[in-house]
Amino acid sequence: MLNTYVEVICYKSKRLSNGEFPLMLRITKAGKRKYVSLGVSIDERFWDFKKCRLKNNCPQREVLEKLIESKRHEYLDTALEMMAGKQEFTASSLAKKVDRKHFSMTVEDMYQKIILDLQHTKSLGNKEVYVYSHNSLLEFSRRSLDIPFIDIDSEWLCKYELWLRNKHLKDTTISILFRTLRSVYNKAIEAGAVKQEHYPFTSFRMSRLDTKTKKRAISKEAILRIAAMDLSQHDHYTTLAKDMFMFSYFGAGINFSDMALLKHSNIKDGRVHYIRKKTGKPISFPLLNEAMQIIAKYYNPKKNSDDYIFPILNRKAHLSEQQKRDRIRKVLKAVNNRLKIIGKMAGIEHLTTYVARHSYATVLKRAGVSVEIISETLGHSSLNTTQIYLDSFENSQIDKALENLK
Repeated sequence: MLNTYVEVICYKSKRLSNGEFPLMLRITKAGKRKYVSLGVSIDERFWDFKKCRLKNNCPQREVLEKLIESKRHEYLDTALEMMAGKQEFTASSLAKKVDRKHFSMTVEDMYQKIILDLQHTKSLGNKEVYVYSHNSLLEFSRRSLDIPFIDIDSEWLCKYELWLRNKHLKDTTISILFRTLRSVYNKAIEAGAVKQEHYPFTSFRMSRLDTKTKKRAISKEAILRIAAMDLSQHDHYTTLAKDMFMFSYFGAGINFSDMALLKHSNIKDGRVHYIRKKTGKPISFPLLNEAMQIIAKYYNPKKNSDDYIFPILNRKAHLSEQQKRDRIRKVLKAVNNRLKIIGKMAGIEHLTTYVARHSYATVLKRAGVSVEIISETLGHSSLNTTQIYLDSFENSQIDKALENLK
């Protein structure tokens, strides 16, 4: 026996903004119910609540009745198909089965679309994040993502999280993978590939995966210790590592990629003018003596205005965006490896190029510079990002501030 009931009801528990009530299909299986919207609503005057049907005076009654019967039979026919295939199902899984038939864009399709769009816009950094997420999901799903988005529910997400943790990935990596997947799901909703009502991240708490960014700033005294170090007896990458670190600190916290892309044409009237690669924001800052000395160290009179300042990129060898990106990443890895060595020599843990950027922001904050100005010089798109960079006030500063309460 089918033991599955599909009825249409006027859902009086939810009055819409137009004063009408939505028509819903009520699917009942083994005592469990699932409500599915028909996408239409009516005035309660046109519904017979005792007989659960439209009244004869209902406008467009014939059209609505055809829609209702079509939907009822679609669910009943699907239930029969599942029974014939000896598939166990519930009211909810039956509703999902029917929904799958209406959406042709799969998870694989959406990922490929996003990756292709990022390739065309040359957003290579973002592209790599989505490629990494895609490959992770491919491995988890055993090499196939030709599934509808409706298959990704909270249970599916829990299994994916457990799988990632069994691979002993860091919390930050797991957080990135889930935030990327959530972004893809949101884009799928926008594209009409899945309904909002199936959104799984409401019941699956993403807040558990959030990881606080570790403060990476060091004191001004520690910065000056690094500046005073004599590394002339060390290899090229070690001296380059120190120079890039110090140039970032004295150069308004400029990050490594933007330093690598600096050309002689970016320097005018004692200032550096450039467009931040990540956000596209124009930035200008004055060249302090310390920064000018570093540039002078790498200056070559034979170079023209289109040549890069630092010995990282070659305009004749690194032509495409991908070639530039690959080269910058390779040198950055070598520079950060040398900074670890420099850090140990100076008694500083976890020294990287980003420590210079964070330290620049924190030193300015402690000097009383407003967060808005610091954010502008860093080229951040929002103040929230800047707040992450800024170290918390030291206890001595808090103690001194509280004295004003007396």
